[in-house]
Amino acid sequence: MSTLKVDVTIVGAGLVGLAAAVALNQAGYEVVLVDSQTPPSNENLTEWDQRIYAISPKNAQWLMRLGVWQRLDAGRVTEMRAMEVWGDATPEPLQLLADDVNADNLGFIVEERALKLALMAQVQASGISTLFGHACDSLNASAHQAVLHLENQQSIVSTLLLAADGANSWVRQQLGISNQQKPYHQTAIVANFVTEKTHDNIARQWFTQDEAGRSGVMAWLPLPENKISIVWSAPTQYADFLLKLSASEFAQQVMAVGHSTLGELTLMGDTAAFPLTLKAANELSRNSVVLVGDAAHRVHPMAGQGVNLGFRDVIDLLQILASKHQYQHINDVSLLKQYSRARKTDLLTMLALTNGLYHLFESQNGVVKKVRNWGLSATNQQPIKKMLVANAVAL
Repeated sequence: MSTLKVDVTIVGAGLVGLAAAVALNQAGYEVVLVDSQTPPSNENLTEWDQRIYAISPKNAQWLMRLGVWQRLDAGRVTEMRAMEVWGDATPEPLQLLADDVNADNLGFIVEERALKLALMAQVQASGISTLFGHACDSLNASAHQAVLHLENQQSIVSTLLLAADGANSWVRQQLGISNQQKPYHQTAIVANFVTEKTHDNIARQWFTQDEAGRSGVMAWLPLPENKISIVWSAPTQYADFLLKLSASEFAQQVMAVGHSTLGELTLMGDTAAFPLTLKAANELSRNSVVLVGDAAHRVHPMAGQGVNLGFRDVIDLLQILASKHQYQHINDVSLLKQYSRARKTDLLTMLALTNGLYHLFESQNGVVKKVRNWGLSATNQQPIKKMLVANAVAL
């Protein structure tokens, strides 16, 4: 049995775990990155990935400072310069323009696979230690250190351990940290399309409710050239119906919700689907362990903030560690409490937004319907729009 001693162990080599490894390494910490899978390190991007993320301007700048953003193929990244949002009974959309606050854009649309490859390339270029292809066996965490045992009989002793191992986090389960969990009874369908008309770098979103009272959210995200990625959050039973349609039939359904705004749509590749559930860990740190990314929280995709929240977890953690005095260890309980407080504030704000919108547009009450669509129309007033855009750019 061999033992490795490092400052920080990161469990999970998804987008947030990879970014955390690079950021902590640049901050001067000795890091090891652990994952039971082996992430791709050299893969040609030919097909368009079904998993697409909207990266906020601030997080794009952070990834640039990490040396990651410049590793992306610019031909696979799209600027989002505006957003249009329709209610279920609003003839005109709410228009949010980057120009309203003299910003270059509202964010960037990036494929998960492309971003993961760029992050992995930076991990390798930075000489960060990785232990891939070996599952975790057990975890002993105390106020002084975290000891992770792998199934290959290797042990890792670290001052701090980051759980970045996803919504079903093994680390969180080992610690016995409970979750707030709420099923939305919706399924998110993701797919990519070629469009007849140009999207003009505009992201579009429709809140819908049909005659049967089924609510849903359809988002169209701009990809390079005349391509879009869609995320359709639909009631699970209706989603099952949609997933059985032919490519052309499904395209017609997507066009109908979007009022054929971009003309004819042609499906590229396959569709994919995943159930939507709200998850929020009741504790974000315990005994030399901190939770980041989906291990800490999972929100409805309507706000497009899932991975952005995860990146902000890492950014806040690094800022708190940078503020410690020289005799404080990085697992000092007061530092980890600061992290928990900072992240819970951000998370509660996002949960209030996503949950509030979900319940607002789910309601079949006639008065609520009138109020929500009146509110969406009223938001088109210039001062309110500027505030919303400023907040979006500041994330």
